[in-house]
Amino acid sequence: MATSIEHEDSCEQEDTAEEPKAPKIRDTPEDIKLEAIVNTIAFHPNQDILAAGDIDGDIYLFSYSCTEGENKELWSSGHHLKSCRKVLFSSDGQKLYSVSKDKAVHIMDVEAGKLVTRIPKAHEVPINAMLLVDENIFATGDDEGTLKVWDMRRGTSFMDLKHHDDYISDITVDQAKRILLTASGDGTMGVFNIKRRRFELLSEFQNGDLTSVCIMKRGRKVVCGSGEGKIYIFNWNGFGATSDRFAVQAESVDCIVPITDNILCAASTDGVIRAVNVLPNRVLGSVGQHVGMSIEEIAQSRDTRFLASCAHDELIKFWDISSLPDMKVNDYRRRKKTDRRLKALSNKAFDTGQNFFAGLVDTTEENSKKEEEEEEEDDSDSDSGSD
Repeated sequence: MATSIEHEDSCEQEDTAEEPKAPKIRDTPEDIKLEAIVNTIAFHPNQDILAAGDIDGDIYLFSYSCTEGENKELWSSGHHLKSCRKVLFSSDGQKLYSVSKDKAVHIMDVEAGKLVTRIPKAHEVPINAMLLVDENIFATGDDEGTLKVWDMRRGTSFMDLKHHDDYISDITVDQAKRILLTASGDGTMGVFNIKRRRFELLSEFQNGDLTSVCIMKRGRKVVCGSGEGKIYIFNWNGFGATSDRFAVQAESVDCIVPITDNILCAASTDGVIRAVNVLPNRVLGSVGQHVGMSIEEIAQSRDTRFLASCAHDELIKFWDISSLPDMKVNDYRRRKKTDRRLKALSNKAFDTGQNFFAGLVDTTEENSKKEEEEEEEDDSDSDSGSD
């Protein structure tokens, strides 16, 4: 009898040992490690897929998941001869466009991972920026300030204009697909009319490079990041001069991505990704960081839940930004807080303990309550001064 009981016990232990562990579900996908610095990343418009281009000219396609261990490399391509500067998916997700320091434009078939179109000498100098206007039209900007607009039905450019004195860092277009805006290292924003195929004007010069450009506030405002850590705001149809500007206490604002009509994320060379409200102008806090590493690019996922970032640590990181759209900002200007703390807006944003990041705090309940109390006290002050 004792023998049969022992046999049953051993069977139970074997069954327990054979039960597979439930996969761990994370708040965000795990970091993706590459073998070189990643310059550019882009999310697929319909699937949980991310593209990346590195300084060696290689392009990678990954599927990502919040299930631990489920991130997978789908394919890689080494067609570019030099550093890949920008990758973008077509609106249907079937093609992946890329530009490079090798002056070429490549178009890959996403499913097959094969090169389908190559424009070898698209510019006379290295290409730095690209924008897909629609399924046929795209724009490219190079290191010497030349803008080209291409029609893939003809396979040629129908605009070839040089009005900037330095590199074009970023390009955007209005909802009507009529006005193209460029940010440049010469400190100006360029305005181009695609429909009329002509240059309209340059803005006045700003201090430092303009590194990025986007349209916000339902098309009423244009926002530019700058190499000196300021954000410049233009009124639509008031492109000549800025209507507002403010510093975000960052070394630079290298890349900006609109999250809502009022809130954008800004990445910096200090390795911190800040959430910023535009009009009223407020730095809301830190979304995440690559500790001590300059961030090259940030991108928002198709479901707006994640922000991905790539930096000089050769990592692609994912951040949960699902709470950002619910953030509200008061109109009046608060008094400056002496400690200049950066409120942590995600569980992965933290205080690194370095002077560079001395403003970051952890998102514990105690800290959150403390900050809420401080904000309530601020809200009750009627004599609040200017920022």
